[in-house]
Amino acid sequence: MSLIYVLNGPNLNLLGKRQPEVYGHETLAMVEADCRRVAEELGHSIRFEQSNREYEIIDWIHAAREEAAGIIINPAALTHTSIAILDALNAYDHPVIEVHISNVHKREAFRHHSYVSLRADGVIAGLGTEGYQLAIRRICTLLKS
Repeated sequence: MSLIYVLNGPNLNLLGKRQPEVYGHETLAMVEADCRRVAEELGHSIRFEQSNREYEIIDWIHAAREEAAGIIINPAALTHTSIAILDALNAYDHPVIEVHISNVHKREAFRHHSYVSLRADGVIAGLGTEGYQLAIRRICTLLKS
């Protein structure tokens, strides 16, 4: 059984309350429960984290170097600004899947650029919170190969 990190960036703690017309009505706790269920079905476990602090996300990526077989990351607004998160991910040697709940390409122009995508092995955007479950499935497929 491999450990998969699921990391969430700023404001995702407000999921279900903040802009439900964009992000839906599911809470982050519901997303976590779905992720745990899918990972367990596939024989893996997850560490699910959320922070509004960039340094904390970077610290989790560093920790993942020692214990995680893959990272799923929704860096939220840090997607478009954080070279530091990109640098941390570049020092990680296992699969990385980037997830966005909304279709960032249908939104403001500044959201079209992702530093994280430069490192990600795959990007899932616009599939709502189901994107997390698909990311877990993809990571598990990559771990088998």
